[in-house]
Amino acid sequence: MTKSLPLRNNVPINETWDITALFDSDESFYKHLDEVLTKAKAFNLQYNHKLNDITIIEEMLSMYSEILIQLDRMANYAELRLSVDTANTDAQTLSAKLSTTYGKIASELSFVESGILALSDELFETLIEQSNYPHYLTKLKEKKKYQLSPEVEKVLASLSPIFESPYELYGTTKMLDIDFESFEHHGQMFPLDYATFENEYEDNANVAFRRKSFQYFSDALSKYQHTTAATYNMQVQQEKIEANLRGYDSVIDYLLQEQEVTRDMFDRQIDVIMSDLAPIMQKYAKLIQRVHGLDVMNFEDLKASIDPGYEPEISINESKEYIYGALNVLGKDYIQMVEKAYTDRWIDFAQNKGKETGAYCASPYATHSYIFISWTGKMAETFVLAHELGHAGHFTLAQTHQNYLESEASMYFVEAPSTMNEMLMANYLFENSKDAHFKRWVIGSIVSRTYYHNMVTHLLEAAYQREVYTKVDNGESLTAPVLNQIMRDVYGQFFGDSVKLTDGAELTWMRQPHYYMGLYSYTYSAGLTIGTVMSQRIKDEGHPAVDAWLDVLKAGGSQSPVELAAIAGIDIRTDQPLKATIGYIGKLVDELEQLTDEIETKH
Repeated sequence: MTKSLPLRNNVPINETWDITALFDSDESFYKHLDEVLTKAKAFNLQYNHKLNDITIIEEMLSMYSEILIQLDRMANYAELRLSVDTANTDAQTLSAKLSTTYGKIASELSFVESGILALSDELFETLIEQSNYPHYLTKLKEKKKYQLSPEVEKVLASLSPIFESPYELYGTTKMLDIDFESFEHHGQMFPLDYATFENEYEDNANVAFRRKSFQYFSDALSKYQHTTAATYNMQVQQEKIEANLRGYDSVIDYLLQEQEVTRDMFDRQIDVIMSDLAPIMQKYAKLIQRVHGLDVMNFEDLKASIDPGYEPEISINESKEYIYGALNVLGKDYIQMVEKAYTDRWIDFAQNKGKETGAYCASPYATHSYIFISWTGKMAETFVLAHELGHAGHFTLAQTHQNYLESEASMYFVEAPSTMNEMLMANYLFENSKDAHFKRWVIGSIVSRTYYHNMVTHLLEAAYQREVYTKVDNGESLTAPVLNQIMRDVYGQFFGDSVKLTDGAELTWMRQPHYYMGLYSYTYSAGLTIGTVMSQRIKDEGHPAVDAWLDVLKAGGSQSPVELAAIAGIDIRTDQPLKATIGYIGKLVDELEQLTDEIETKH
């Protein structure tokens, strides 16, 4: 039987992250949690009902920021502890304790925004002009007409742990309850769980093995579809309730408010990709079918590599050469940050049982970024690592140059620095090889991982979400059959008859945590649009474009997404950047086809 993943305490320590910069022990965390709750109560007594003077408000916002930084520090510690070993009971207990106490702290802080929003328009405008937090206050002012009474806001804040519970329940079902049985292939048994399927089996070169693993994976998911649907329905119905309470026209308008994005920008991102990118990706699917000699192109074949016999292996140590080489264009200070990420153990590379799937970057303001990845030795993971280091570079620069309340960019913009780094990796690999096989592998990786993942997988999630919220706005509840049908319809619309939607394709909605994070999924394509255009500017213009991009990163959340993109010379109020990006993807697929013809002719 194939060896299963080791337990967390059996992985090499140098492959794990060091989170002692946050807290050196759980005991230290619990002590700090009590102190912050006490500080929040004292803060409430000191400033509640006294926000009538600009000097007092500025003083209050400074102290408010300090409490939020500590809250952010604790939230990150709890998440980092739990995500690497979801079965760890100490990590579970710590996370639960934070969740219950978080609501108490939030209720003590809820007066801040209510108090500021109670100011006269004249005083509010003067405050914005004189404040150290102008953009934060400008965003707050935009929410004024949706603000509820201070008493109601306090109640809602105290209920925040309840609002987080669907996401926690989803994670528990996904990582602890779903029972994936091992399966047999050619006389050998193979273990199955989320990590092995998504990291190793989903893109396996063997067609029969890949399809069988998908079948067993989907069969296990299907047994939990009704529980997962009920959990998701809890999430969207509570979002609908709050949207109604606040007076928004729709749930989508409510969720977009915080992003500083118009409904037109949201819809355009989905609609243009569904119409213009779909034919290109259908062509790509047919190329995969041709290369692999498939009679039928199944849904589970979409992740197959364009060249399964050419997947370079790479160690963690060897990855440095490519990461440093690709990101060196961003300057000495940026590369020093990347080096620290390796040497100071900001990155959790380990593969172990109970570790969550995927990759992410957490960036507590109090310390530095932490990167979560499961390193399997595939060369393509250099793209993933470059992506997460893009988040780290963004937050490092933003937190250095902006105060806490103005450090985090809109969700609409947050994936731009990460996906831009992936494009820098692609440019670097192109420049350093003339070999047709390697070049095809690079383009194949960009199309199948960078673009397929960010502009197809996540975009189709967004199209799915839009249908979900339309139903919720119409007063409907969500069940597994309803969600399955929405997912199937979205995939069918995008891929047409180029891909057969086998049983299990409709369960893709069960696999992503993004649906519990508001309208997050579509922002990947928005970020990649900005990232693609910017990477081409850097390639063509060099230092001036790099300097403009670093200015964008330093700006953090002190400006809107439209203003941030403008610093980079990109106008996201139009569809031009998106059309340019889709055109670029089309050229890559054409080049992929030409390289395949060239390689096959030689053989």
